[in-house]
Amino acid sequence: MSKISKIGVVGAGNMGSGIAQKIVQEGLNVVMIDMKQEFVDRGLANIKKTLQQGVERKLFTQDQVDQMLSRISGTTDMTAVADADLIVEAVFEDKQVKSDLFKKLDKICSEKTILATNTSSFYVKEFAEQVSRKDRFIGLHYFYHPAKNRLLEVIPHEKTSKDTIEKSMLFAKLHGKTSILVKDAPGFAVNRFFVPFVNEAARLLEEGVADIPTIEAASKQGLKIGMGPFELMNVTGVPISLHAATTLGNELGPLYQPCARLKAQVEKKENWNLEGRPDESKFQPVIDRMYGICLGICGALVDEGVASIEDTDRGAKIGLRWAMGPFEIMNKIGVGRTYDLVKAITVKYPDFKMPQVIARQKEKGTPFVFKVVDLEVKDGIAWITLNRPEAMNALNEDVFKQMDEQFSEAEKNPAVKAIVFQGAGKAFVAGADIRYFVQNIKANKVPATVAFTRKGHELLLRIENSPKLTIALLDGLSLGGGSELALSCQAIVATPAGSMGFPETGIGIYPGLGGMLRFARHAGPELAKYYTFTGMTLSAKDAYELGIVTKLVEPAEVETAIKSLAASGKTDKYRKREIPEKFKVFAQMCSKANVEKLLSGKAPEGVPADLGAKTLKTVGFKAPLALKFANEIIDQQVGKSIPEAVEIELGRLEAIFSTEDALEGLSTVGRKRPEYKGK
Repeated sequence: MSKISKIGVVGAGNMGSGIAQKIVQEGLNVVMIDMKQEFVDRGLANIKKTLQQGVERKLFTQDQVDQMLSRISGTTDMTAVADADLIVEAVFEDKQVKSDLFKKLDKICSEKTILATNTSSFYVKEFAEQVSRKDRFIGLHYFYHPAKNRLLEVIPHEKTSKDTIEKSMLFAKLHGKTSILVKDAPGFAVNRFFVPFVNEAARLLEEGVADIPTIEAASKQGLKIGMGPFELMNVTGVPISLHAATTLGNELGPLYQPCARLKAQVEKKENWNLEGRPDESKFQPVIDRMYGICLGICGALVDEGVASIEDTDRGAKIGLRWAMGPFEIMNKIGVGRTYDLVKAITVKYPDFKMPQVIARQKEKGTPFVFKVVDLEVKDGIAWITLNRPEAMNALNEDVFKQMDEQFSEAEKNPAVKAIVFQGAGKAFVAGADIRYFVQNIKANKVPATVAFTRKGHELLLRIENSPKLTIALLDGLSLGGGSELALSCQAIVATPAGSMGFPETGIGIYPGLGGMLRFARHAGPELAKYYTFTGMTLSAKDAYELGIVTKLVEPAEVETAIKSLAASGKTDKYRKREIPEKFKVFAQMCSKANVEKLLSGKAPEGVPADLGAKTLKTVGFKAPLALKFANEIIDQQVGKSIPEAVEIELGRLEAIFSTEDALEGLSTVGRKRPEYKGK
């Protein structure tokens, strides 16, 4: 696959400038184009203003912003993107304007250039028909604000090549987007149910079912969302909602057509008035109607193959920031009740038929099962993808179960030479699902956590000892269990975006899936203690220098590196090696004598005073019992076989999860700094 390094964005308005901003934030070069220099200047000014706000909020340093801005140029000259690898069109929704633009780009651009439309109203195929490079044409639908919203719908038309789809998915990953693959259909996936959601709110108002504040409050309660439908229309623009509903209605029929009340509001040229007290007695009819519309339409789009149930849920959670996806809601309220609510919609709108995916699930009488681990075999390589990007691929019982199943499938396939584990979205795996641990502690089910961890160990041992080469693709954040999964693989290929970390002692526990054991085998017990005690991030570059990462490559070189490893076969990942000089001070920080000092609140000796003081302060915020357990376990694992060392880890697990500190640390993650009592 060719490298993606230069991107063009045509359109410097709010959407275009936001797309360009996100691209340069993630390290790619972009040329932003518009018809007039004043439009270009305004777009660049918007980007600078937004990035400067990021500096003020301490999201970026001034140096980082300066580097970002150095990667963007603005112009009115279309030939400036002639050699771009990919061009995103982000002009206003006018079919003729877009068509004329693509005809012009098709003549100007090099053979390699992929053309992409950010349309939300038209078929992608309609614009693909205007160009000669139909195989290199695709839809990339961004959500507002594109520099902040992580979702990207990738929409191939029937003539888009597989290579173009793969490059577009890579581009999504390179600029920090979580992509879902969607069929070229009206509204694609997310707008297919979001637009009727806001339109139905206006219908409820029109029919007198409830007033605006009641519909707002009921919708927020039922769908667990931060803004109700009327506020959302005010924010995005009421005319945009009318335009979108009109487009869907023309394509899909009466249920989708804009109601008279929405049209009247646009004619008034006013936002909706959100003031007033909600009437809780009318919440349930509103919630039922909203469920019926949203869940029914999601079933229909899955029936039509527009998106999978998993991607539909991701679209809602990532793109719309719903707390739960539509199919998760169906499971929560029950598939039987879902069927009844959707049935009421089919009666109200006779053109809308009961989706088969809902009818079949009702017949089964069981909840929907979500596929969270995918397997694809390509050129003798099995790619196992942990696909929970909305949860940063956190490990839970379903993930482990499906990972075990997919790994077994890959192992028994005679065509497979190597098995690669990767994460969807920006993260590799951001640890285990902490909610599971908290629930078990509160329910006095700590032995269930131990059993879950034991099963995890059994899988990681199989991965480590597989007759087929196992490779972790570390091209994003990995924490806790994610780093432990990577360390269990026989090789690690990392990109500069990759990292490792063991934050467990900061949340009241210790790394329980072999991370301390395997890290110590690579770099010695002293460094294992340092990274466990401090929770410091180990960059992909540092992990490569330590010999933990096998190959460090740019994203476009990943497949080549993996094929090379598969061809060359296995090596001893725990081979003896010299610790690089720059790491020796960290090892000294956790020598036996210094560990005793750190755990008793004293500064370590034989290291630079400022570094020693900083480390002491960092360790001081960790859970004392977790530090004590981790220290003892690492010492006890020295000289033991890996299975024996695993049993040492498992042997202390029930004790650590039974501490008050474990509950305090796990319960406060992301909310406040835990207050540990050492018991």
